[in-house]
Amino acid sequence: MQESEREQEGGQSEENDSETALVSDSVPVRPETSAESAVVPAVIVNEELDRKETDKWKLIKEPTQAAKVFKENLLREHATGKPLRMKMDVRDSEEDRERELLLFYKQQQEWACPLHCTLVGDVAIGEGVMRYFMTTIISKLQFGFSLDLGGMGRTLLFEGEPDHLVPAASEALIESNLFRVAGRMLAHTFLHDGPHVTGLSPAVIHVLFNGDPEMATVVTEDCPDLHIRSIIELLEHEDLTPEQKDTVSDLSMSWDLPAVTKTNRRWLHNKLLLHAVVGRTMRQIKQLRKGLKDVMVWPLLTSRPDVVPLLFPKMAEMQFTPQMLLEKITWPVEDSDDEDFDLDTTCRITGFLRMFIETASSGTLAQLLTFWVGWEMLPPELRVEISVGTLPTSSTCFETLKLPAHFKLYMDFEKALVAAIKSTGFGLV
Repeated sequence: MQESEREQEGGQSEENDSETALVSDSVPVRPETSAESAVVPAVIVNEELDRKETDKWKLIKEPTQAAKVFKENLLREHATGKPLRMKMDVRDSEEDRERELLLFYKQQQEWACPLHCTLVGDVAIGEGVMRYFMTTIISKLQFGFSLDLGGMGRTLLFEGEPDHLVPAASEALIESNLFRVAGRMLAHTFLHDGPHVTGLSPAVIHVLFNGDPEMATVVTEDCPDLHIRSIIELLEHEDLTPEQKDTVSDLSMSWDLPAVTKTNRRWLHNKLLLHAVVGRTMRQIKQLRKGLKDVMVWPLLTSRPDVVPLLFPKMAEMQFTPQMLLEKITWPVEDSDDEDFDLDTTCRITGFLRMFIETASSGTLAQLLTFWVGWEMLPPELRVEISVGTLPTSSTCFETLKLPAHFKLYMDFEKALVAAIKSTGFGLV
């Protein structure tokens, strides 16, 4: 494969040389005018300057700026290409909208070409529509698809704890090549300055960018399967009961590893953990890598390792957007179980909440989410109730935010909600 690529590069180089020669031969130069003869090599000089300009991102110290320059160059090079047309009908079901997204990213396309996004059934136009698509894509990758693609209800492509997420070990997802689709989605939103999937395991990121799997730093929290994790953790004890030895040995031999002994306990612990995290996800990681390469951001990510954290930030650096929260909210309805509040009151208080979310920073939204559900991860649904009381509270077990009905002014509502989320960090558990 590498030899083939080198031959192609060599062929392109020869074509460029012949083009340069043709240009040089076509320029009329009088032998006696040495000053004008300098015009001929100027063609080559200009090409070299263009190449240096294109590669300027390699020399920029700040990774954010380097990524910006690289992406601008890539988009400019493909500005005259066939536009990509992404379309979604807001009147369709959530599952149908997800099918449209997956179908779009399963196609072979020049992903750096101009992107045109259309929301059928909505009057929205311009950059806001593209932002809606990008946010939706990352939200699906981060929190799962409603589509049942693996026979397990909702479809999670990444599973595990925050900052220890690994690709799901689902044969159905692998055979459907969905991780290559996910790689394209990740890179495409990155190319267009969209949000990012956060919290991937550092071990997965290490292997994704061609790191030696044997050198990956794997920790127990990286193992998403709690049953397998509990078996591996048995090896952290010096002495095992016969039953525990059998349990460990059953797992190790199913993965072509030896049974546990007194002398191989630590070694076996590390091997089992490595296989649970990396060995079981190698095919998914390879598909992700192909997806990143399809969108042509691979040269940036491999030449500038300091840019990788911009594509895969930690969960603490999660950038929440108002849309992410608003699309998950189930608002109170007239026949709900809320106490007897009139429609005007309900509309006023929910309007205050919507205004708060739409104007809040990512950090404030993260605090609100922690107050609402107990941590900085979006659940499938966020509930709102109108209630009596002085300050906003929440029931994190039921993912319900309870807002007092007495507020008449937005300023008072905002002050109370900010005080609640900053003083406790979470509602009523």
